[in-house]
Amino acid sequence: MKPEKMREMSVPEIEQMLRDLEQERFNLEFRLSTQNAENPLRVRAVRRDIARARTILREHEKGIRKLGQAEG
Repeated sequence: MKPEKMREMSVPEIEQMLRDLEQERFNLEFRLSTQNAENPLRVRAVRRDIARARTILREHEKGIRKLGQAEG
């Protein structure tokens, strides 16, 4: 997902997306270690999305850049 789209989301939405991405990363790595995954490059994309979401949340916490919608 593009950072611009993430910045339009609210904090709870980003946190939920982050939980979903973490679960997807776990599942992908588990499948990759036990059998052939259908798309092993998806792990890289998910890791990058996780980093992007954490960075955007941190920017919001520090007041560097505000998110589009109001919290909660």
